[in-house]
Amino acid sequence: MLQAEQHAGRENAPEAAALPLAVTRLTLTDFRNYAAERIEAAPRPVVLTGPNGAGKTNVLEALSYLTPGRGLRGVRLPELARIGGAGGWSVAARIETPTGVAAVGTGIEGRTADGDDDGAADDGSVERRVVRIDGAPARGPAALADLIRVVWLTPQMDRLFIEGRSDRRRFLDRLVLGYDPEHGRRVGAYERVMRERLKLLRDGGGDDVWLSALEGRMAEATVAIAAARREAVMRLRGALAAGIGPFPRAELTVRGLAEDLLGEFAAVDVEGRLQALLRRNRHADRDANRTQEGAHRADLEVTHLAKGLPAGLCSTGEQKALLVAVVLADARLQAVHRGAPPLLLLDEVAAHLDEARREALFDEILALGCQAWMTGTDRALFERLTGKALFLGVAQGKVNNG
Repeated sequence: MLQAEQHAGRENAPEAAALPLAVTRLTLTDFRNYAAERIEAAPRPVVLTGPNGAGKTNVLEALSYLTPGRGLRGVRLPELARIGGAGGWSVAARIETPTGVAAVGTGIEGRTADGDDDGAADDGSVERRVVRIDGAPARGPAALADLIRVVWLTPQMDRLFIEGRSDRRRFLDRLVLGYDPEHGRRVGAYERVMRERLKLLRDGGGDDVWLSALEGRMAEATVAIAAARREAVMRLRGALAAGIGPFPRAELTVRGLAEDLLGEFAAVDVEGRLQALLRRNRHADRDANRTQEGAHRADLEVTHLAKGLPAGLCSTGEQKALLVAVVLADARLQAVHRGAPPLLLLDEVAAHLDEARREALFDEILALGCQAWMTGTDRALFERLTGKALFLGVAQGKVNNG
C-alpha cells in the first residue's frame, strides 16, 4: 500500500547548501478525503483556500506526518485512511533541505500484522508507520527528525494555555526537536519503559531487580529529557524577550520535578533522587494505575510580559498572538541553528489575527525565506502575499492552482 516516490538518492550538488527547507512535491494516496492527489510546490509560502470541509487541513495533516509523532490532530493511524479505500494510506514528498534533496514516504498497510485494523502506535498495539527515505527503509518515524523540522498551529491549539498540560508538553517537545533530533527517541523510549514498569506493578509487583533496572532507565531518560527542554526554553527566551513586531513579548518556563532539580543539583544527583522516588512510589503508582512523577508530568508556562499575566488569563486573541510569537521566535532560531527555518503549518491563522499582526506574520515569513503552508476560507486575507506565495484552491478532495 505504501507508495513512496521513487528517487535516485540524495542530491548533493554544490548549490544544495543554499537550499531552504521546503516540500516541493506532495503525493497523497487514500489519505483522508484524497484518493490520489499530487501537489507541486516551490520553496515559498503556500496558501490553500476553499470552503470548510474541502480538505485544506487534511493537506497540512499529511505534511505533519513527514515528522515523528501522531500528526497535528493526534489521531490513531487507521483513522487517516480514506473511507471507501483499501484501509491503508500513504504520504510521499520531495523535500529540499539545506544539505540536499530527499524523497520521503510514510504510511500504513491496509491491515495490522495480526489482522486487527484498530491498532495505534502509542498504545502498544501492532500498528506501525512504515517510513522510507530515498527508497530505503528507515528505522521508523524517529528517523525523520534528522531530515525535516515541522511546527504547526491549529484552531484547536487556541485552548493550549487553559487545558491540560499534556498538549503544552507535546508542543514544547516538538520545539525541542529543532535543537536535539534525538529528543523524540528519548521521549518514546521513556514512555515504553514507563508502561512496562506500570504493567509489572499491576500484575503483581514484578521482580525487584528488574523494577529497579526499569526505574534507573526512567530516571536517566527523565534527566536527559528535562535537560533538553530546559536548554530549548533558554534559547527561546532570548528571542521572545527581543520581541517580534506587534506580537507580545513572552517568557517561557518549563516546570517539572526534574527540571526544577536540575537548577540546583548535578544531573547524576537528580537521577539518584528520581530513582529513589520511583521506588518509594511503587505501591501508590500501582493503586493509582499511573506513574505520578517523571518526564511525562512536565508543563510549559507562558507569561505575557507586558501585562505580567500567565497566558491562560489573557484574552483569546492575546493567547493566539503569544502562540504565533513563540513559533516565529523558534523559526528565527532554527534559521541560525540548522541553516533553515522549520516548515510552518498554519491552519486558519489569518482569520484570528488583527490586520497589523497578520501583515507582520506574513512579513516575517517572507523575511525568513520560510515555506509556510497556510489555510483559509477567505483569499482576501492573504492578498499581501500575492505574487510572493503559491495560491492553491481546494474543493472536494482536489487541489488546483487558485
